Amino acid sequence: MEFRYLGNSGLRISEVTYGNWLTHGSQVENDVAATCVRAALDAGITSFDTADVYANTVAESVLGDALKGERRESLEIFTKVFWPTGPKGPNDSGLSRKHIMESINGSLQRLQTDYVDLYQAHRYDPVTPLEETMQAFADVVRQGKALYIGVSEWTAEQITAGAAMAKELGFQLISSQPQYSMLWRVIEDEVVPASREAGVSQIVWSPIAQGVLTGKYQPGQPPPEGSRATDEKGGASTITRFMTDETLTAVQRLKPIAESVDLSMSQLAVAWVLQNDNVASAIVGASRPEQVHENVGAVGVKLPAETLAAIDDALGGVVERDPGKTAENAPKERP
Repeated sequence: MEFRYLGNSGLRISEVTYGNWLTHGSQVENDVAATCVRAALDAGITSFDTADVYANTVAESVLGDALKGERRESLEIFTKVFWPTGPKGPNDSGLSRKHIMESINGSLQRLQTDYVDLYQAHRYDPVTPLEETMQAFADVVRQGKALYIGVSEWTAEQITAGAAMAKELGFQLISSQPQYSMLWRVIEDEVVPASREAGVSQIVWSPIAQGVLTGKYQPGQPPPEGSRATDEKGGASTITRFMTDETLTAVQRLKPIAESVDLSMSQLAVAWVLQNDNVASAIVGASRPEQVHENVGAVGVKLPAETLAAIDDALGGVVERDPGKTAENAPKERP
């Protein structure tokens, strides 16, 4: 395993982060989840990402159980706040002071830890004043319940404003967690430059485009049984945008490119996002331990310039690059 600094901080995290969105408490049984976490630890992964909303808080509990007995100081545990949890009452979502202060306590209890290394705003709250949100995060840090603060799927302007306010309040905003892959590059033109300027780096989710970049989905063919595209618990809806024959045909052109550098297609996908020097880590999930070991094979890989160019040529016009997609996909009101 190799490690990178997260933003303009002294915190180092593993180049691959184990995430449990759509798996723990949902797709896989708890014993399988624990086996996958053990595989991650054995592979040298020290960073683990979750959120209170995953499986309506159950994913945090599963991760807490799976990490029980590990040396806490040797781990970096990340969680998030924003989306509705619990009975979904009027204050059970958003980034109000009330919801943040109550949510961090619940997350710590479920994760069985006194603090998280990184506490992230899962989306930007369009109705709560930014000052209220950032002051609450400052207090969470001062109380020792979180060591660092990050955001997820914020626009460049929101990151700039949030980082500036954090500095005024005496703490650092150090990370951004956006979707990023060979097929989804919307952060490159605005979010990444703004993040560099603010001392923020990326922890990217879906580097394999929800499994599409493994090449297992064939154009003109139904998706394999048991795959993400057949999972009605949430996976099927998130993968739809990539399931066109044009995109799947382009992805098949990546196979000889991966073979030319002795990587699997999933390893190529993870290695590709790690070529971006503003990316600190790529989040990978797993429903089987062998998936963890395969993805870790991307760590430390340096892709030649001709390989990167070949990837661009292979994917052509199916790549989404519009920076406006971050704002377009953001909640317009509190959920």
